Amino acid sequence: MAQYQSFHPHPTAPRTRLPAGSCDSQFHVFGPADRYPVRPGAAYEMPGATIEVALRLHRLLGIERGVIVQATTYGADHQVVLDGLAAAGPNYRGCANAAVLAERDDAYIARLHDAGVRGARYTRQGLGISMEPAAFRRSIARLRELGWYAKFQPEPDGIMAQAAQFEDLDIPVLIDHMGRADPAQGPRDPSRCKLVELLGRGNFWVMLSLTEKLSKAGEPWDDVVPLAQALIAANPDRVVWGSDWPHPVSVKATPDEGRLVDQLARYAGDAATLHKIMVDNPARLFGFEP
Repeated sequence: MAQYQSFHPHPTAPRTRLPAGSCDSQFHVFGPADRYPVRPGAAYEMPGATIEVALRLHRLLGIERGVIVQATTYGADHQVVLDGLAAAGPNYRGCANAAVLAERDDAYIARLHDAGVRGARYTRQGLGISMEPAAFRRSIARLRELGWYAKFQPEPDGIMAQAAQFEDLDIPVLIDHMGRADPAQGPRDPSRCKLVELLGRGNFWVMLSLTEKLSKAGEPWDDVVPLAQALIAANPDRVVWGSDWPHPVSVKATPDEGRLVDQLARYAGDAATLHKIMVDNPARLFGFEP
């Protein structure tokens, strides 16, 4: 199994002061390995990145809320998320891996809901968890019953090959990683065009994340700014931000999260838009108190 880079060992405080109630809409928790074994056949395994380290990072960044997103590493076994939510407290929510909707019973799903899980993520094909069409339809019906959102991780070349799977859904849908649109293509990029269209429908959301991997130019990631700003302009009430800590399957050095927060401020452009992205929008989508 490939060895991937761990999180930045010495992140710095951002120059940007985040508003009270700011939310990291996607981070993951890994390990300790002796307590949370990797599922058989997992596509990757990450170095330890515990909930305690994540919460210290959030305090450094000025983040008070967050969403623990289940990694495919653990599949349908969500104990790492359950324990993470118990440690983090009521200002945190969880997003399940959608495999749990097919593999676990109603009692287990109810346990996740009671702990604060409010969505399920459908991961890209290369990570080894997928559903047949009938199982996918059943899982969406279950999300509708639960009042959860569906979350889709784009394929490395964007969302177009998978858009038919989700573009007609009538429940809240969150698209990760700016749809993995290609900044070099600008307004012509098909994934960017599709996201702008979907954001006009009212039930679609997009997450500003993966800046460091989308960029072709490297830090300070100037080439990603027009893409992020186009998505915000399409519907500023349906945009959230995620650190993606500890940056799974990174083959290069991982970014300083303080710089990612400062990059978000460039995307937002003003304090009111930053407040929407970090406070108002995630509060609505994830069910935090106003």
